[in-house]
Amino acid sequence: MPIPKLLLSMAIPLMLSLLVQSLYNIVDSIYVSRISEKALTATSLAYPVQILMIALGVGTAVGINALLSRLLGQKKHGEVSKGAATGLVLAVLSSLLFILVGSFFADTIAHAMAKDAETASMCADYLRVVTLFCTGSFLETMAQRFLQASGKTGLSMVSLVVGAVTNIILDPIFIFTLNMGIRGAAIATVIGQWLGAATALALNIFRNPEVKISFKGFRLEGKMVAAIYKVGLPTIIMQAMGSVMNFGMNAILGAGTAIAFFGAYFKLQNFLFMPMNGLGQACLPVIGFNYGAGNGGRIRETVKTAVTWGIGIGLAGTVLFMILPRQLLSLFNASPDLLALGVPAVRVICVTYALTAVTTVLGMCASGLGNGIINMTGTGIRQVVLLLPCFYLFKTAFGLNSAWFAMWVAEACAALYVALRFKKELSQKAGQYENPA
Repeated sequence: MPIPKLLLSMAIPLMLSLLVQSLYNIVDSIYVSRISEKALTATSLAYPVQILMIALGVGTAVGINALLSRLLGQKKHGEVSKGAATGLVLAVLSSLLFILVGSFFADTIAHAMAKDAETASMCADYLRVVTLFCTGSFLETMAQRFLQASGKTGLSMVSLVVGAVTNIILDPIFIFTLNMGIRGAAIATVIGQWLGAATALALNIFRNPEVKISFKGFRLEGKMVAAIYKVGLPTIIMQAMGSVMNFGMNAILGAGTAIAFFGAYFKLQNFLFMPMNGLGQACLPVIGFNYGAGNGGRIRETVKTAVTWGIGIGLAGTVLFMILPRQLLSLFNASPDLLALGVPAVRVICVTYALTAVTTVLGMCASGLGNGIINMTGTGIRQVVLLLPCFYLFKTAFGLNSAWFAMWVAEACAALYVALRFKKELSQKAGQYENPA
């Protein structure tokens, strides 16, 4: 299939899937904000822990995706089955870590982050539910990547939509009708995740013959685990940087209104970034397959097409956020103080979206070539290494309204780094074929 058509056919279901996933995070926050601003602050404080769960689940799944797509390109179907079984075992083992955290440390984490007892109590209630029942989230993420690795992104979308729609329907029922408050939002989330996981696993069993899941004679092999985490570990670290960034930003912001704004804005931003991530994830199996098959020309065409589309998405997002910041923040029942802080901040931050697209898309393309370090480092620059110290310095020297310009510095440096590193990586990997297709 021609690359633009192939990439579009794979990217659109992924974009829609991720948009729906991001939408139910936004809907969660919209409903929670109707409880109180403290409740919105509590979920914002809990979000770094959720990001860590996403980091471990998505990072491991990205490693599986890269491995399976490469093995499919090499027609090693026995190894594909073994890789799928390994992925499911790793998903369950990963979830056990957060079950232990929720069992013993939810209250400690909440009181360490919250400024008052009421917010800490709500944060702990939310954290306890989403961690104790997180296995569904890990299984859902892993099973979706099996579908993506074999090009069945439409089926991957179905499983994600099932989970998201379930959560959106259950949110108002548990929060308001059953009067469960913030705990109800968490329960609706985990029920959606488990239904999404069941759907994704069923679709793999009945509709994905390329990736056969079998535990017959299975044993966990160190060599295969190492291959998964060679790509997956940098992605885990990269995703975990989002948690570090959120925790660091909350600490620097300090005040409840500022934290509530950043939590609300971050979910709005993620809604925009999901199409970029979907585009990048669509590149991963295409590049991995063609790298395994030795088609260097198709690798180059995929990269060029994806970066162009990604920048277009970023520029469209800039226009939207520049024009409608007040309306977007008002979705979260924003107070006058939150709007006074948030509207100018959003207009400063949104200028960077095209740069974010370059960093995101090229980073995922590098992972498709088997190099996850580029993606990890680029994300580290834009979210932690430059952003947090620059934000603190700008806030201290010029005040909070000027601190948001720190994102200009971080995003520009990250995009430049990833572009230069990826150019070298592409030259080495795609250039090794004498007659690229």
